[in-house]
Amino acid sequence: MIHSALGLVCLLVLAWLLGEKRPWPLSRLPWRMVLGGLGLQFLIAGFVLKVPALKALFMGLNALVQAAETATRAGTAFVFGFVGGGPAPFAVSNPSAGFSLAFQALPLVIVIAALSALLFHWGILQRVVRLFSLLLEKTMGLGGALGVGAAGCIFLGMIESPLLIRPYLAVMTRSELFALMATGLSCIAGTMLMLYAAVLAPVIPDALGHILAASIIHAPAALLVASVMLPEDAAPTLGREMPKSAAANSVDALCRGTWEGLQLFWNIVAMLIVFVALVKLANLGLALMPDVAGAPLTLERALGAALAPVAWLIGVPWAEAHTAGALIGTKIILNEFLAFMDMAALPPEALSAHSRLILTYAMCSFANFGSVGILIAGLGTLCPERRSEITAMSLRALAAGVIASLMTGTVVGILGSM
Repeated sequence: MIHSALGLVCLLVLAWLLGEKRPWPLSRLPWRMVLGGLGLQFLIAGFVLKVPALKALFMGLNALVQAAETATRAGTAFVFGFVGGGPAPFAVSNPSAGFSLAFQALPLVIVIAALSALLFHWGILQRVVRLFSLLLEKTMGLGGALGVGAAGCIFLGMIESPLLIRPYLAVMTRSELFALMATGLSCIAGTMLMLYAAVLAPVIPDALGHILAASIIHAPAALLVASVMLPEDAAPTLGREMPKSAAANSVDALCRGTWEGLQLFWNIVAMLIVFVALVKLANLGLALMPDVAGAPLTLERALGAALAPVAWLIGVPWAEAHTAGALIGTKIILNEFLAFMDMAALPPEALSAHSRLILTYAMCSFANFGSVGILIAGLGTLCPERRSEITAMSLRALAAGVIASLMTGTVVGILGSM
């Protein structure tokens, strides 16, 4: 608990050091944002981890994952047969070898995208976003436009959420735009929630509740970090109008959502192929070097050594810090999906249940180099007049997203040891 608290302080100091503006003396820091952000993180995490009724509510969401997986598997089995999870027309000697990530697990993204589009058309998703935006506005003093955009990141993702406030993007302050970028990189899209939960279910009890809680907690964490790195020095941008769906009816919304989900599906497939190939190429190159500590040097070992102190600071015991550091490195350099898959594949003795829980929160974000390119392309298209400004702030926004997600892991580490 003590070194987790130290980690929280170190992350805040790191955010201040990496900032575009460094308020000094410290009395000039936006303390309402800092204290409000920390308070929300501990409050939400405390509810999820310590309050039985609310914990049961969050964890009960896992029934939705199972229902969505079952429904998706029915569709993939019908379309792809045994490759999609249907009965095999022959005797199976090794059932685990019959699993296909592309044809059995990833199609869940398409189903969730279609359902999200339907909920957006019915106006349900907008109401949920507005509820969370009001919470952020009241506790942290945000303007309405940033409050809506930040709350949207929890459910919609870093490109879809700015659509909620597209008319305000051109007039938002530089600090608000940076905070929106940082929040987008620190959260995940609702279309990915169930996919990540399905991957982590074998090693994290009630995985969906934790994944959802992580995405919610990351929003105030990112706003806190963004306020330290680039404090506001202008009046906040108002604006609370929520957009309506462009779909003509519910069927049209489902069709639009399915098409968007299909594009996301192929994007994930392509990125996984390339990223796994790049890791293999890097390891093949490193294998040409002399052994280190009696074993071949690999990218995973190098990342583990470099980021082991970071893993220790967020609450992972030192004996497990190298393993955790490698996972954090995979998440930052490649993506969180590969990191979650790697963690799920580890033997039980490699990481304790407490360490796995900390890493689930710390790695549950889009803060990686690939997402920076997506963010620049998406926001630059929505607001072309500020493309150069968006590009200039992108790497600092990535740092803010990484620090925010690690901060949430630290908060969980503190509460989990109490």
